[in-house]
Amino acid sequence: MSENGINSSKAPEPVGLYPHARRVGDLLFLSGVGPRERGTKKIPGVELNEKGEIVSYDIETQCRSVFQNVRWILEDAGSSWDKIVDVTVFLTNMKDDFPIYNRLWAEYFSENPPCRTTLEINCLPTPIGIELKVIATI
Repeated sequence: MSENGINSSKAPEPVGLYPHARRVGDLLFLSGVGPRERGTKKIPGVELNEKGEIVSYDIETQCRSVFQNVRWILEDAGSSWDKIVDVTVFLTNMKDDFPIYNRLWAEYFSENPPCRTTLEINCLPTPIGIELKVIATI
């Protein structure tokens, strides 16, 4: 069984020692993907104060950015959006953000949606409101 770590040249740099994805056979396992932008500390849809704390955020902007980052990683790894088979979604505010996220999910996965699990968590490693863990085929 072949195991290859993959790093995208377009997606944001990982915040720790891990690849964007790892290929095992015909499966691609993505590490957690958030909305950050590559080469900057900017987080689309997030306004921070001088202490780095979230002042306000727009979950729709974050969702769209996360989806784009996932797409870039998949493409750089030789896969594609339509080959996603399972997604674990981490939200920091289920009550307010799930309806918006769910609407966008239906927009981005209008045909043949993958399996999905959505969890509310206390926080993420960076000041973001959403992160996706994705499994796809190659």
